[in-house]
Amino acid sequence: MAAIDCGTNSIRLLVADLPDPAAGPQAPLVDLARRMEIVRLGQGVDRTGRLAPEAIERTRVALAGYAAEIERLGVERVRMCATSASRDASNAADFRAMVEQTLGVAPEVVSGDEEARLSFTGAVRGLPADAEPPYLVVDIGGGSTEFVVGTRDGGVQAAISVDIGCVRMTERHLHGDPPTADEVAAAQADIAAAVDRALAAVPGRQAATLVGLAGSVTTVVAIAQDLQEYDPQRIHHARVPYEQVAGVTADLLAKSAAQRLAIPVMHPGRADVIGAGALVLRVIMERAGMSSVVASEHDILDGIAWTQQPV
Repeated sequence: MAAIDCGTNSIRLLVADLPDPAAGPQAPLVDLARRMEIVRLGQGVDRTGRLAPEAIERTRVALAGYAAEIERLGVERVRMCATSASRDASNAADFRAMVEQTLGVAPEVVSGDEEARLSFTGAVRGLPADAEPPYLVVDIGGGSTEFVVGTRDGGVQAAISVDIGCVRMTERHLHGDPPTADEVAAAQADIAAAVDRALAAVPGRQAATLVGLAGSVTTVVAIAQDLQEYDPQRIHHARVPYEQVAGVTADLLAKSAAQRLAIPVMHPGRADVIGAGALVLRVIMERAGMSSVVASEHDILDGIAWTQQPV
């Protein structure tokens, strides 16, 4: 089966075989392909309320490549979920028509609550034994961040999605290169207000383990580990203390986009928004009282895949 996650900043593909049910509830997916392209579908959505034609075209090109991979690998089932930018846009019908023509499958524009639940499902399966429940899973995207509290056995206890993400916060506040102190302070205040709203809705402060998902988190963790190339195996389930997250965040916000681009693990499409993404993670840790974060390379994409498992 194939799972596609189309967010505000990136579009990702997972092709995998589901495990034999006899292998047990914690058996992993058997990955055949994982791909990611930065398409910035949500370019300008926070300001205009519309998907830009050039952003839809970038997404179409990436999706055409995924369609070819899906055909090559003989996929039997495909599910594509579109998230924050597609929920917000007044011309979402143009995006939907493009997807159906390119992929042959209609995209599901999932609610923030469903996005949160899919992220949780993907993230908690296979967490190491030292990751003590209950978990606060945060998925820091381009346009929104999902907060989910629950356990592996009991599932989701509470979930909420709020409109803070690395692209949205960069476009709204961080205009300088590097951003000014006033710009950073404004972004921090905006993020803190949204995080406090989220933590009033879900009991994140009572969670024992913070699990962080998506590219902002994994990039911060890769930098904290001083990796010279992006290594998913080193990043997956790595635990990083707050002090290191705060240090990496301050360093990223002090750098120009060109200096961030020179960091060995930096994806070129993330260099201009990583400062905001790191700031979202840092503020979440502060407001939730978390001393460390466990990174997960498994997230909403894996959650989408698991929903295709026969009942």
